[in-house]
Amino acid sequence: MKKTLLAYGFFLSVNVFGQFNVKVAVPSYLSDSDIYLYSFNGSKEILQSKAKFSNNVATFKVDKAYKGMLRAFFKKSASSVNMVSENKDISFKIELDSKNKISDVIFDDEVNKLFSYQADIQKKQDLILPALIQIKDYYTTSDSFYKSLDSEINLLSKNDTSAYETYPFLSFYSKNQKFSQQEKVAEIKSQDFINFFSKSGEYLETSTILKPALVNFLNVSKSNVEGSVDQLLEAVNVETPRGQTIMSELIEIFSTYNMDKLKDKYLTQAKNLKCTINDRLASTIQSNKNTEIGAKFPNSVFVNPIHTKSKSLYDVKAAKKIVVFWSSTCSHCEAEMPKLLEKYDKLKAQNIEIVGLSLDSNLDEFKSKANLYPWINDSEGKGWYSSYGETYNIVATPTYFVLDANNVILSKPNHVGDVLEYLKVN
Repeated sequence: MKKTLLAYGFFLSVNVFGQFNVKVAVPSYLSDSDIYLYSFNGSKEILQSKAKFSNNVATFKVDKAYKGMLRAFFKKSASSVNMVSENKDISFKIELDSKNKISDVIFDDEVNKLFSYQADIQKKQDLILPALIQIKDYYTTSDSFYKSLDSEINLLSKNDTSAYETYPFLSFYSKNQKFSQQEKVAEIKSQDFINFFSKSGEYLETSTILKPALVNFLNVSKSNVEGSVDQLLEAVNVETPRGQTIMSELIEIFSTYNMDKLKDKYLTQAKNLKCTINDRLASTIQSNKNTEIGAKFPNSVFVNPIHTKSKSLYDVKAAKKIVVFWSSTCSHCEAEMPKLLEKYDKLKAQNIEIVGLSLDSNLDEFKSKANLYPWINDSEGKGWYSSYGETYNIVATPTYFVLDANNVILSKPNHVGDVLEYLKVN
């Protein structure tokens, strides 16, 4: 997943004493699994709690009031379930397929029944409706099949959201999803995006809409990205929590797409802010500081190491190290890692070691792939929920760093060819 957007602690003040439970009925295969519940602050996922089990029912306690999207991550099956919270109890059960991946989710609470229905309708509108409209053209109005098609098209074309009005977050999510949908970008003007970001109520940060909407905003503003971003940041006010969260998201987007000039400009602005910095922006500033050329690369204590007896990255002794963040499911990693393998003997001859840090969520898949490579590999087995993303500012795989013997960052190559060129290995 080369340079793709990734696969959030903003709590609402609706009821500071609010507390609710999420209960999940799971098959026996998952009864010994670690299951985690995450809330959102923009594109950042915030760990809420770890499930406690009783009779194949996993229960999460949420101690603070929260309205927004939630995600339950089932580590053993490397699968996730998205749901909506209206600060009320949630319950559902899951079913697994023959490969122990989640095949079906059945919600019991009303709000998530509505959410599931909306998602199903949206899928049909995106995939089935265009085909039905095309097929209808092959029939005359007098054909009975034409009338059936016309009835189904009218049914799918309706977007009645009146049932959501008693659920504030679900209503917000339904009305504003268009800003995050790439196929609808042409219908929305740059100023409409700015109004959406600056005037939306308290649910924007918890909706998962923010980051894809910002990407769409940049696409709409491509004739003058910098000017549009300046206008946006003025509208949202970077001295407010929302303004700082949006600034953080933009810095990460610019980093993802190698828009270094813009990333550096707004990162410098962030560092120079004289107001109180919120945790989200502070984290972005720190992760970028951790990975600047000339900075000492933060240590990584190994959890599931392969091909080494070293306990941490710093314990690995070499004249230089290539640190590569990768995943067994990353197609670009599949294309680039073999090129490192071809040059590994030459690298070793120069006392250069490779250390792979994997963002796999399935340790069996990680070990199967990592054992094919002779260099050191490790993984926390948490996918994008691992500590690597925040500590090392990892937004895509593969990502490379070249370190010296003292773990100081010498280079941040974009591709494996750049790594080998920098090290003069041919």
